[in-house]
Amino acid sequence: MEQRKKIAIIVAGGSGTRMGSAVPKQFLELSGKPVLWHTVNAFATAFPDIHIVLVLPEPHFDYVRPWLHEFSTGVVVTLVKGGETRFHSVKNGLSEVKEPAVVFVHDGVRPLISTALIRSCYETALSAGSAIPVIDMKDSIRQIEGEQNKAVDREQFKIIQTPQTFLSEWLLPAFSLPYDPLFTDEATVVERQGHRVHLVPGEEANIKITRPLDLTIASALLKERS
Repeated sequence: MEQRKKIAIIVAGGSGTRMGSAVPKQFLELSGKPVLWHTVNAFATAFPDIHIVLVLPEPHFDYVRPWLHEFSTGVVVTLVKGGETRFHSVKNGLSEVKEPAVVFVHDGVRPLISTALIRSCYETALSAGSAIPVIDMKDSIRQIEGEQNKAVDREQFKIIQTPQTFLSEWLLPAFSLPYDPLFTDEATVVERQGHRVHLVPGEEANIKITRPLDLTIASALLKERS
C-alpha cells in the first residue's frame, strides 16, 4: 500500500475552567506525566517517523518545552500558536503541511488513544480519503423542542471522537473556506467541500478529559494497561 507522510495536528487550547484548576487540563498530571505528554506519546509510538504539530496558546509553550525531546529520534514536534476558535487553531497547524500527507487532527485532552486506532485511521484515510472514529450511544436520549420533548432512536446517532483523519488534499482546500460558526469539527468543514466522510469504530477508552472525574477514570484505565 502507498506510504505517505504522517502529520498529527494536536489541538490543546483549553483553559481548564471546567476542571476548576489553575493549570490548564492538558497539563494536569496523569500517572506522573502531563495529560498532553500521553497524547503526543501515543502518536510517536504509532509512527516513529510522524511529524507532530502541537497547537497551543503561546503562553503555554513553556509547559511543553521541557519534555519535547523525550520521544523517539524520528519524531519531529513543532509548536504552533493557537487561534481564536478550533477552526482557526487547526488552520494554523495546517500551515506545517508542505507536501501530500495523511493528516490527523486530535484533541490534546484525549490521552488514551491507542496506537491501533491511530494506525486504523491512517489506513482508512489512505483508501477512503477520511476516517472519523465513532462509538455507539449507550444512554437513552430525548430531543427538546421548546416546551416539548420526545424520545429518539439512539441507533441513529453516534458519538464522534478524534483523531479525525484526512488526506491533505481534502483538508487543506476545506480550511481555505471562510470561517462559519457551523464548523463544529473538521468533518463538517470537509463536508462543506462536498466530500462524504467515512466513519470507523472508535474506542470506549478514548475519552476526553474535561472534568475531574475524567482524570480519575483515565488514571484507572492507564493502571489497567500497565
